[in-house]
Amino acid sequence: MHAYRTHTCGALRAADTGQPVRLSGWIHRKRDHGGLVFIDLRDHYGLTQLVLAPETPGFSLVERLRAESVIRVDGEVVARTAETINPNLPTGGVEIRVTSVDVLSEAAELPLPVFGEPDYPEEIRLKHRYLDLRRETLHKNIVLRSKVIHSIRNRMIGQGFLEYQTPILTASSPEGARDFLVPSRLHPSKFYALPQAPQQFKQLLMVSGFDRYFQIAPCFRDEDLRADRSLEFYQLDVEMSFVTQEDIFAAIEPVMHGVFEEFSDGKPVTPYPFPRIPYRESISKYGSDKPDLRNPIIMQDVSERFRGGGFGLFARILEDAKNAVWAVPAPKGGSRAFCDRMNSWAQGEGQPGLGYIFWSEDQGAWGGPIAKNLGAEKTDAVMGQLGLGQGDAAFFVAGDPKVFYKFAGSARTKVGTDLGLVDENRFEFVWIVDFPMFEMNEETNHVDFSHNPFSMPQGELEALETKDPLDILAYQYDIVCNGYELCSGAVRNHRPDVMLKAFDIAGYGPSVVEEQFGGMLNAFRHGAPPHGGLAPGIDRIVMLLAGQTAIREVIAFPLNQQGQDLLMNAPSDVTDKQLKELHIRTAPPIKV
Repeated sequence: MHAYRTHTCGALRAADTGQPVRLSGWIHRKRDHGGLVFIDLRDHYGLTQLVLAPETPGFSLVERLRAESVIRVDGEVVARTAETINPNLPTGGVEIRVTSVDVLSEAAELPLPVFGEPDYPEEIRLKHRYLDLRRETLHKNIVLRSKVIHSIRNRMIGQGFLEYQTPILTASSPEGARDFLVPSRLHPSKFYALPQAPQQFKQLLMVSGFDRYFQIAPCFRDEDLRADRSLEFYQLDVEMSFVTQEDIFAAIEPVMHGVFEEFSDGKPVTPYPFPRIPYRESISKYGSDKPDLRNPIIMQDVSERFRGGGFGLFARILEDAKNAVWAVPAPKGGSRAFCDRMNSWAQGEGQPGLGYIFWSEDQGAWGGPIAKNLGAEKTDAVMGQLGLGQGDAAFFVAGDPKVFYKFAGSARTKVGTDLGLVDENRFEFVWIVDFPMFEMNEETNHVDFSHNPFSMPQGELEALETKDPLDILAYQYDIVCNGYELCSGAVRNHRPDVMLKAFDIAGYGPSVVEEQFGGMLNAFRHGAPPHGGLAPGIDRIVMLLAGQTAIREVIAFPLNQQGQDLLMNAPSDVTDKQLKELHIRTAPPIKV
């Protein structure tokens, strides 16, 4: 017999009745029933119920053991009586009548309970992650992650992609998020950077003659943390040669749809081809470039209904040509109580309030301050444009859309969620396309890249030379699912003349481009194929499939929201000797 087990704790069934077995695992739960002790023994594969009688060798030892101690048992598989069968367990039709017990590892008092998974402070969970990972939900999430990555790999290889590895130690880039820097011992005062993404390397692979690349790539960005973002993360990095934007969409859609359908637990998934929404249209309809299409609310510009009079505040705002009035429809939201709650919410968001029109059952007409001032005819026109009627309401945001669009999008989300309009049981995919190539940097008042500096501008060199930079669109695109951006991508700028011109518009002269991106630029001068790609985030994909709202719940050993590893105590101090070897002297922050 094997030293530790003949079966796992999830393997035994009624057909195994009468067999002698050996199991090893953790004491998940222990119950004393009139002299008999019942133990749920747990391993990676599942649970099996053990029964120990007082005369069982080792019985007294087991009685004093704490939960999460590791034991090995020998015994016989017996069928449970009909009334004791547990239909919720695959092993619920049998139990083990234990004949001997050995303690393999005794657990001390637990800082974190495993059974029952009660809520516990994140600090304790992360500091004792090895216990947290024993909990069923988190354990399943990490297993799901492995299966999702395996499925992605198979699907990519099935489409003719090959996996290649790119460097972890590379050069710092002036674009994107803040780099993590690594000092060089051999080259004093010089630094490597951890890759924010394998962007330049995957493009160089295309220049090198490889055709369909992918990699489950680790990436590192020293940026502010939030629930769906971490300092280190993994992405499905993809690049293809001799392709148009349509070719890239056609290659990745079956992968994304297939993975979500495989692990969606029966929830509907958007069939491909996925819908496409231009960036500016997404902003105007949803107040976001990552819209949740499970929410049916579509905002509208109703400026013309308020221009020139009626509701004085909006009319005065519209005297500035850049301003507008947007409406957020609220089907079935027609009550003063709901409108007052939304107004209070807006004030909590730092806004002066939120104008509204609602159907007043008492008056049998449209009510609210806006309706009173606008008049019945114009109010009917506004609500008619929005397709609203009895029992409905609408909320209004006025000013410069560049300033208020995010708040308007948040109001749309709030209305849809509070009114129960969002279908939680589906996965809705959409491409956001036609991103602006450039944007105005409000701090410097200069034109800068708005997205990916390596993208091909639509119209190529002619557009860069003849159009207002803020009117130039790029072959850039995002995949969005249920309001989460899963990836960004682009058809790349593979021509040196177009790249130098694009960077020049953004304020980077030829010498800067040569210094920062010389390796790639020189490669392009020796024959570069048209190419493009994208990089869906593994962590966010698994987070959605696991029904979680924080990626820490699908990462085995995550950092906390301050960027600390509480289990390994990182970041940590290093010795003076180490700093000397790296030619570094620390400069503690000045206390104010």
